[in-house]
Amino acid sequence: MRMTLSCCLYLAVAFFSGPATIFALAPENEVTLHPTTWLSENKITSVHLPKGRTRRLYFTLKKKADLMSVTVSPCAVPIEWSLAVRTLKDKPPKKPHWTSKKSMPELWWRGSGREVRIHTYTGNAVDTYTGPAYAPASIYILRLKSNEHDTQVSAYLHEGTGPSGVFPELPSDPRVHTLGVGMTSVTLSWAPSSSVVVEDGRHVKRPYYEYCVLVDSKHNRRSLCAVREGVKKERKDEQLRQKRDKPGKEIVWAPLKDWWWQRSDAPVDSESSTALLENSEDPGCVCKDVESVCTVSDLLPDTQYYFDVFVVDRVNGTSMAYTGTFARTHEEARPAIMSLREGQVKWVTLSRTGSGQQRERLFQFKPRGWQQNGLLTMHTCNGTSNVKVTVSSKDQELTSQEVGHQLAQIWLHGGPSYLIQLQALAPDVSSLPIPKGVSDKFCLRMQASSAYHRRAVPVLPATLQIKSFNKLRTCNSVTIAWMGTEERSLYCVYRRQIPNDAGKHNSTDRCLDPESRPANQRVLCKYFQELNPRRAVTTAVIGELDPGALYVFDVYLMRRWGLPIKYHSKMMRTRSEC
Repeated sequence: MRMTLSCCLYLAVAFFSGPATIFALAPENEVTLHPTTWLSENKITSVHLPKGRTRRLYFTLKKKADLMSVTVSPCAVPIEWSLAVRTLKDKPPKKPHWTSKKSMPELWWRGSGREVRIHTYTGNAVDTYTGPAYAPASIYILRLKSNEHDTQVSAYLHEGTGPSGVFPELPSDPRVHTLGVGMTSVTLSWAPSSSVVVEDGRHVKRPYYEYCVLVDSKHNRRSLCAVREGVKKERKDEQLRQKRDKPGKEIVWAPLKDWWWQRSDAPVDSESSTALLENSEDPGCVCKDVESVCTVSDLLPDTQYYFDVFVVDRVNGTSMAYTGTFARTHEEARPAIMSLREGQVKWVTLSRTGSGQQRERLFQFKPRGWQQNGLLTMHTCNGTSNVKVTVSSKDQELTSQEVGHQLAQIWLHGGPSYLIQLQALAPDVSSLPIPKGVSDKFCLRMQASSAYHRRAVPVLPATLQIKSFNKLRTCNSVTIAWMGTEERSLYCVYRRQIPNDAGKHNSTDRCLDPESRPANQRVLCKYFQELNPRRAVTTAVIGELDPGALYVFDVYLMRRWGLPIKYHSKMMRTRSEC
């Protein structure tokens, strides 16, 4: 009774301690009794590979078989597989004399003979070994192993000469060629597969074969199974992200028998042997046809894509991969870069609704001197259009800002040359549409100068408004005042007479240069400077005017660097009676 309890306790400990204890009970040269997986002929067998464990499949050949082939199709990760043959001098007896129950491979191992490895492969592509049959008294061992993570593979055995007809055939040149590359499309071509088109005096298309073209932005794929596994993984990750904040469920441990069969070389159910390849989930083919040319559209400019072509047998649920290729789409056409000379006032015309050079312009400015600094000033010539200005140097963006009709000053520093990109901004959706017959084009004026050597942009006047004094207005003179700056600058006053019935909106074009105006419109020019910004106000008395006449007065802040700053136009009428 005591011995019986001890034996039961020992077996219980051995059973629940794990597989290492169970395996330790077997002799060193003893093959552990596991269910044997036999590889059937002309059947696709699906095998699950746990990470780091070797799975074995056994098969024998018929007496009349003089040639055989084994095809292994990995899925998402590279695997290692090898084919070995164990040859015996004599066949094992049909009725072994051992008292214990043994599996058939175990009987082969107990006999005398030698094992020869005839093929090895490591990778994630479909690989086929074709070779002669060995001696009749031979058993073949197919070993499969995955070192990265759990995966699924399929194996297929074919006896005899000629193709098996289960897997589509690839041409002698299985490469995918690029016929043309555009900004948003790529055209591909490949040699036709003999499985798709039979050349027998005429082209006969087999309806159960077709091509599948896939596009990926990361890398090429070696099998449709890898594509489907990638799609499943992305969906699973998305589901995990959605359930991240939800409370976890109770963990249900798998039964012990499931653990035992997963650890062993369990046979595969013949009805589900092709479940992996017969997955009806669409992998996302951009082209699915029997023609060997495909144009992939709706791509992004200046982006690299990877293209794979598979020939698919819809009846057997198998596929073969061509050697994929990659291509980079062309970048969008950029306008030519124009040179912006020192102190040059540049007029630029842009379109708010156009494309290409109508909406974008590029300029390059190289400052003079060793300081490599400069001042860029610009503004649009109307109050409804805006421009995005981006300044970069050595492929590095320095600044980016939106510029309208108000004068903008951009300090350039940090590079030997500067690339200035002007891009017209589309009109605001909330704004009124452009009337028919009115052009959507507008002008922009800019200037770059390296004569300004300070480390900051110049100070602008506190306000650009011109003030008039009604009490000082006479029949032939008016008095105006405007704000200046703490820097000594030159101010010029211009006048022009307009009809008495002119409207209120008769101000001078802000993009009109003072030098472009008639000489008789200039009234005076004077220098002014005030260190106290609150007291930086200067006045001017403008005489020799006609009684009761309507005038428009303009003040310009003239600078040796940058564009002249125009104050807002001021409309005044002299007195009719004095």
